[in-house]
Amino acid sequence: MATDNRVEELLKRPLYVYDLPQELLASLALKGEDQPITVTETESTPKEPSDEAQEHAIATTTSCALCKVSFANVQDQREHVRSDHHKYNVRAQLRGNAVLDEVQFTKAIGELDESISGSESSEEEDDEGGDQLTALLKRQAKISQAAGEDEESITPKGVGKHPLLWFTNPVLPPNTSLGVYRALFTNVEQEERRHLVESLKRKQLVPIYPQQKGKENGQPAPPSPHIFMCMIGGGHFAAMLVSLAPEVHRRQGGVEERQARVIAHKSFHRYTTRRKQGGSQSASDAAKGAAHSAGSSLRRYNEATLEKEIRELLQDWGKMINEAQLLFVRAAGSTNRRILFGQHEGQVLKQNDPRLRGFPFSTRRATQTELMRCFKELTRVKVSQVDEAALAAAEAKQRETSKPSTPKPQPQKPKISKEDEEAIMHTIQIQALIRRSKIPALISYLTKNSIPSSFTFQPPDIQQNFRCPTPLHLASNLDAPAMVLALLTKADADPTSANGEGRTPFELAGDRATRDAFRVARHELGESKWDWEAAKVPSAISKADADSRSQRERKTAEEEEANRRKAEMDRLRQEEEAAAAASRTTKKGGRTVGSVEKTAQERREEEMRGMTPEMRMRLERERRARAAEERIRRMQQGQGR
Repeated sequence: MATDNRVEELLKRPLYVYDLPQELLASLALKGEDQPITVTETESTPKEPSDEAQEHAIATTTSCALCKVSFANVQDQREHVRSDHHKYNVRAQLRGNAVLDEVQFTKAIGELDESISGSESSEEEDDEGGDQLTALLKRQAKISQAAGEDEESITPKGVGKHPLLWFTNPVLPPNTSLGVYRALFTNVEQEERRHLVESLKRKQLVPIYPQQKGKENGQPAPPSPHIFMCMIGGGHFAAMLVSLAPEVHRRQGGVEERQARVIAHKSFHRYTTRRKQGGSQSASDAAKGAAHSAGSSLRRYNEATLEKEIRELLQDWGKMINEAQLLFVRAAGSTNRRILFGQHEGQVLKQNDPRLRGFPFSTRRATQTELMRCFKELTRVKVSQVDEAALAAAEAKQRETSKPSTPKPQPQKPKISKEDEEAIMHTIQIQALIRRSKIPALISYLTKNSIPSSFTFQPPDIQQNFRCPTPLHLASNLDAPAMVLALLTKADADPTSANGEGRTPFELAGDRATRDAFRVARHELGESKWDWEAAKVPSAISKADADSRSQRERKTAEEEEANRRKAEMDRLRQEEEAAAAASRTTKKGGRTVGSVEKTAQERREEEMRGMTPEMRMRLERERRARAAEERIRRMQQGQGR
């Protein structure tokens, strides 16, 4: 019993590839190629699994039925819905075209010259991304028509290996597997499949504690293994060097929290993409000839500037990039690939580098936040819970029933009743309002349509509705504390209802803010309203107490971050002073021997080095203003005499 509890605790916390518990590493074994796990479907299979087999393969993961992709958590699924891959498939389905999986979609956009990454917040950018997706749909339609095919003319029939390697362990339940991205292993390690478990054990790193960083015994701490990640597309560039050894921070109560340690990061953005048309200016010039508008001239200048800035940054990071274990690069289009891999003086990235990898999943716009999300996705161990025995039995039964010599008429699917159709329509509307956090609209919709708080989503056999059958389950699973509190206090939602897995809404909450929303509702509704013990909700807490605790924790985190930054600045200042002292030579006549005095222009350029264009313009305006004030002061002094 103690062992079962220990295993359950291990699976509850996030598992990190480079810091796995010894209980899992001790008896880890690689699953065979004939034992696939359908958590992230990127391979082309000869036939789709039967409906009966899918009913027996209910997992605790979320998925997208349209794109045929599954996810380890709801956050990844929400990001997928906002991705270009999902948007493209939605529009393709509306037009009656075949949808693409991740590998096919990546190849399709690779033929475009610029990334069509969707925006993250701006509605204007959403419209732009939509126009570019429409352009891709039209372009592929033309290619399909010319080739006489639809999907196969733009995508390869065969795709690469499954991006995940799956491992098992006797201490885990029989239906549980652990997945690690294949890209984290070197080419040599992937060829020696028998030694992959040993390779995974060698990748384990000792966590870094903040108090241990810096110099020890007068010597600098040895550098930890790290990887290089960069993305470029649509005028956006982001790069990051991140340590593989996790950094451990101690929070209140002695709780240890592991965080990624970023060694260096940088991002650029230049206006290079033709608004509402898509594609870079250089691609347009190559196809239609050079335009002579002010916008085209600005885009050409920005393309050249962006290329210069990126290559200078890569040269500055050259030593660290050469020491990196792996290089993860996303560069869609010939223009972007030329910037990174084109031959030039001081070239750092090379196309034939064995460390080079692509991102084995869909990515969004090139930003620092997106790079950190991709790093977490790459280094988190995936946990899959699928009843493979039931799945295999269902597939065998399906094969047996399909063998009779005399063909049998296929049974017609039962027609959906009017009540079921109305329930499905309500399900779609309610789920959309919850995902968009439209609390007043949701309460109004429930009231206007007289929908009871016990309403369950239809149809119930869909995996998402199986895990989140009620609005309260879905809001809790999405980590929406405001929506949870509104459903409990305003819509009279039942917190004791259980899903198909026997879990209450509280048990699906993924963060403390959402769990606190249940406790606040218990305080406001009173102990007699619901059986809170059956709902698994802890003791009640007032909203003021919950807000006060969150504020204290936020203040503590800010203080820790400020102390860390101060320590880092002190270290950098000491290093600069030491470097300046070491570079001093004997002075003669008030000047350093062999030194050359810098001109005013050189001093200005040195001051503005590393600044963004906006900062440079602001500094130049301030310099001109001070010069004008000095001239006016001198003129006034001359008149006074």
